[in-house]
Amino acid sequence: MEAANFRSGFATLIGRPNVGKSTLMNHLIGQKIAITSNKPQTTRNRIQTVYTSKEGQIVFLDTPGIHKAKNKLGEYMVHVAEQTFREVDVVLWLVEPTDFIGKGERHIAEQLKKASVPVILIMNKIDTVDKSRIPGYLEGYREVFDFADMIPVCALRGVGMDKVIRAIFRYLPYGPKYFDDDTVTDQPQRQIAAELIREKALRCLDEEIPHGIAVSIEKMQERPGGDIMDIEAVIVCEKDSHKGIIIGKGGAMLRRIGSQARREIEKMLEMQVNLQLWVKVKKDWRDSDFLIKNFGYDKKQIE
Repeated sequence: MEAANFRSGFATLIGRPNVGKSTLMNHLIGQKIAITSNKPQTTRNRIQTVYTSKEGQIVFLDTPGIHKAKNKLGEYMVHVAEQTFREVDVVLWLVEPTDFIGKGERHIAEQLKKASVPVILIMNKIDTVDKSRIPGYLEGYREVFDFADMIPVCALRGVGMDKVIRAIFRYLPYGPKYFDDDTVTDQPQRQIAAELIREKALRCLDEEIPHGIAVSIEKMQERPGGDIMDIEAVIVCEKDSHKGIIIGKGGAMLRRIGSQARREIEKMLEMQVNLQLWVKVKKDWRDSDFLIKNFGYDKKQIE
């Protein structure tokens, strides 16, 4: 039975692409669930993770970055992000430290005004600027929205994470646990494995390719004895020229992606992994409802 002062609820992380949402969430949870890279559109699905302590339980929803959509996948990503902050108890809005507040941030501020929930501004990447400038940057954001709290952090180095957790708990209602103590995510292992492969592809490949790739797990089966997991996966791209780049000379790039992904998946599963990768071309898959759904995205949220 939970203590009378136990708090529980839902918090969402929003912000423009590449502000560090997934890095922040991974640090708050204490392990890697959401993939990270320095390229936009890394997070495509809404990923649910759970933080549990004696004080309470926070269910985090990590959403795709809010941006101007260029295709059906883009529309889906923006819709998921904007829908999420109408379903939660508190919103964490991640921004970078700057005195320029552009159209993208102002658009997010307008959407948040419709949400009527507490919003905590998280100013990330404070290690990249002169610390004396940070109060001024925070004050600039106060002019576009009435924040419940404002916290400067460096998610990459884990600086300020305790302050973020304490601030979230201040705005959560008293209530029961939604998940068991040992639950950290609602993502199935197949989905996390696919995302880890996509992360390594994002990190290894040239700028123009990653937006147009998806990963499909064709087989994920434990061998008898339970000491090795056999995984077969397909990296899907949009162009024949991209296929050649992903495979690389003599298959070198595909081996590099596979080797890096295998190590991450082995850490997650805590067992040896035999990973086999293939590359297929499916032109314009990002504009196909069927293929978007096939790669693990929810068709209902595209419409």
